Amino acid sequence: MFLPRRRFLGTSALLLGSALTEALAEPLWRWDSETLQAAGIPAAAKSDASSVQFVDVAEQAGLNVTNVWGGVDHKRSILEAKGSGIAFFDYDHDGWLDIYLTNGDRLDTNWPAGKAPTSHLYKNNRDGTFTDVTEKSGLGVTGWQTGVCVGDYNNDGWDDLFCCFWGHNRLFHNNGNGTFTDVTKKAGLWQDKHRWGSGCTFLDYNRDGHLDLFVCNYIHLEPQDIPSPMDQHFCQWKGIPILCGPRGLPGGVNILYRNNGDGTFTDVSETSGILKPGPRYSITPVSYDFDNDGWPDIYVAVDSQPSILFKNNHDGTFTDIALEAGCAYSDAGHEQAGMGLAVADYDCNGWFDIYKTNFADDVVNLYKSNGDGTFTDVVFEAGLGGNSQFVAWGCGFLDYDNDGWQDVLQVNGHVYPEIDAHKFGQTFKSQRLLYRNLGNGRFKDVSSQAGAGISEHYSSRGAAFGDYDNDGGVDVLVLNMNDRPSLLRNSSANRLNWIKLKLIGTHCNRTAIGARVRVTTGKHTQMDEVHSGGSVMSQSDLRLHFGVGKVDLIDVIEVTWPTTRKVETFRQVKVNQILTIREGDGILPPTKAKG
Repeated sequence: MFLPRRRFLGTSALLLGSALTEALAEPLWRWDSETLQAAGIPAAAKSDASSVQFVDVAEQAGLNVTNVWGGVDHKRSILEAKGSGIAFFDYDHDGWLDIYLTNGDRLDTNWPAGKAPTSHLYKNNRDGTFTDVTEKSGLGVTGWQTGVCVGDYNNDGWDDLFCCFWGHNRLFHNNGNGTFTDVTKKAGLWQDKHRWGSGCTFLDYNRDGHLDLFVCNYIHLEPQDIPSPMDQHFCQWKGIPILCGPRGLPGGVNILYRNNGDGTFTDVSETSGILKPGPRYSITPVSYDFDNDGWPDIYVAVDSQPSILFKNNHDGTFTDIALEAGCAYSDAGHEQAGMGLAVADYDCNGWFDIYKTNFADDVVNLYKSNGDGTFTDVVFEAGLGGNSQFVAWGCGFLDYDNDGWQDVLQVNGHVYPEIDAHKFGQTFKSQRLLYRNLGNGRFKDVSSQAGAGISEHYSSRGAAFGDYDNDGGVDVLVLNMNDRPSLLRNSSANRLNWIKLKLIGTHCNRTAIGARVRVTTGKHTQMDEVHSGGSVMSQSDLRLHFGVGKVDLIDVIEVTWPTTRKVETFRQVKVNQILTIREGDGILPPTKAKG
């Protein structure tokens, strides 16, 4: 996060030139708009996209709580700089996304009784506003909470919440009545040792129908290791004294917990091979089937060290293949300060690609799948290498204009408030970035055209993506350090068509994490998987959203369920609706939302 390497533009330029000479031999993602249209595949619809604006409606929606995370104008510990994630999830299963806000603390602060900052749960009122139900829910916990992920670990039909902390992680069981119970010790997840948990992801790595849990640990930092206010030992960044880390500090060790199928977990980190890469500054994990072999793999964004790709060996073990797969380093072979992750089949070729955010004075990565389990970083070739001035955090692939191609939204924020007193061309608070997928393998920076929700400045961290008002546009929830959150409503005057799918497992896990969906319109096929975690230490909507352009009927929706690998197919599906599909039962009739 704090000591990035500069990339060599000469090397990237050589790679770009070499790749362009092979354009005619490349697959679909290289074709221009005219070629795509001639083949019956939709290119991006520019006229419709130009009207999409993101408007911050957090205040009107009732999201008025202020995040607390370390010092405001000065930070003396890396703990104060990290920040945390955020979550969109439907905790009461009424079909409307609710909001979970993590929170932190301040060093050396003794809060008056009842005034300490806590995490918050907001219930969606289904009218564009939210009600704070934290007190009733039992989720109002004080502490340095970093990451959050969602999954129904005991298959009782209600999605549960796993929360990472600097200190001790917690599992909150959803009781199905608007309340949650801390079952960390009961579930076998409590550890006496002090840890700095960061991101997490639920997955069913052994395909037994029960969700397992992967947890990242960032740095080994004991309370007594926090520098005192009188400590005059500093590190430097561009000649100014700043906090130290992560280099020079001991890395954390990641954990894999196997679900025993009875509401408890067993730590299988050693036997599964998760410990073999050794301690790393791991921040955000996400699980997808990256090599299309039917088994979930795990990718981990790592700060200032090589990132990790755990290939699932189908026998309960994993092997880190990031180096040979081409997604451990930059294309110039440098370690990077990886923070956030987004995964999508952005070029619609049937393989998942990876977008990873990094520190300032470096660029993001766009690891394009080569179709054989390996990746190539095409960030410059794709037009995503032009904004290296930002410290990049939460990110997501989202089809914000519903044209059938996955776009990218990224939130930013520096870690050193002290830089505002200097002229580095960088500020502590930063704008967001929005890149539009042109449908030909390239993206266009449309940040300046996308509204005040993108151009406004915050020091942001976590970001979650989902359609909170169920109007067919993907919205964005953003955690802003020491400020109120942002709720970026997707407002479009000429919205294209869409379909949204809520999957429920029966033989597989109830949350259907790992289920893969393909949506075909004409010769254009999109793909996504239900997943837990991602962005930066955050949780997005578990429903899958697909923009389908101007078509009125979807030709085929194909669902592959993760445990049995059985495929269910639905044809001639009407657009602009939210469908619930239950494994083995097909599309369920709509149900009236409960109050």
